[in-house]
Amino acid sequence: MQEIYIIADKDAPRLDSFLAEEEEDLTRSHIKKLIESNLVTVNGKCEKPSKNINTGDKIILSLPDPVVSDIIAENIPLDIVYEDDCLAVINKKQGMVVHPASGVYTGTLVNALLYHLSSLSGINGEVRPGIVHRLDKDTSGLLVVAKNDFAHNSLSKQIAEHTARRKYLAVLEGVVKEDEGVLDYPIKRSKKDRKKMALDKDGKRAVTKFKILERFKNNSFAEFELETGRTHQIRVHCKYLLHHPIVGDLAYGYEKQKFKLNGQLLHAYSLSFNHPITNKRMEFKAELPKYFTDVLDKLRKN
Repeated sequence: MQEIYIIADKDAPRLDSFLAEEEEDLTRSHIKKLIESNLVTVNGKCEKPSKNINTGDKIILSLPDPVVSDIIAENIPLDIVYEDDCLAVINKKQGMVVHPASGVYTGTLVNALLYHLSSLSGINGEVRPGIVHRLDKDTSGLLVVAKNDFAHNSLSKQIAEHTARRKYLAVLEGVVKEDEGVLDYPIKRSKKDRKKMALDKDGKRAVTKFKILERFKNNSFAEFELETGRTHQIRVHCKYLLHHPIVGDLAYGYEKQKFKLNGQLLHAYSLSFNHPITNKRMEFKAELPKYFTDVLDKLRKN
């Protein structure tokens, strides 16, 4: 049983909606079942899903350990950019989910890691072994995986303190006028669509730096650097703050797409951090996938 401790930093009308915002991997229906199964306590007492939450309330969410057989090692090809006794750097392909969630227990990066790597950190439980940070399903590129808890804690701390740097490349709809800038606005799960995120002053702070690398007739090629790591952060900031959504983004982009793509043209191309043991600075880069460069070639020809 994995226990998650939360101290409410604001009032909320319902316990289930509050937890759905705090725990982005859990659906509201799943959270409701946990509450009704007496696996959630507020100030030491089991409550109903409709319980009002007040600032300072102490909430404990108990997550039953998954059935081990549900998460099996699978011989799925992986692009392992680097590996040692502490960590591995993976170049994730577009379309791969990072870890099991919402009933999906096969075909994920975690399933592949369990097959290819001899050990993984256990801090995030059996569902997310080794996972320090994530990429959206249809975002490709680099992420670091921890092989033990010491490495996991070190890498997590570097991400939190912004000493680990993560840069992305994307093709945007329209021509961005500014050469560079900072997108800074809190993000929270959308009240209209629980599968999406939205700008919300009551959300968690989200900061994204951007720089335009190339302009085309109707598009822009841009670099982004994360200061924080919220769910869908770059995609949401591009749509609502920059007002230029990412090409191929079916959730936040244009309804009619010019190119036949399987997801957004967003690629985590650069990742750097200090090695947990040696403290040596390590930097990795991943080339753009072919479907991404094909679009850039077409834009340059036009």
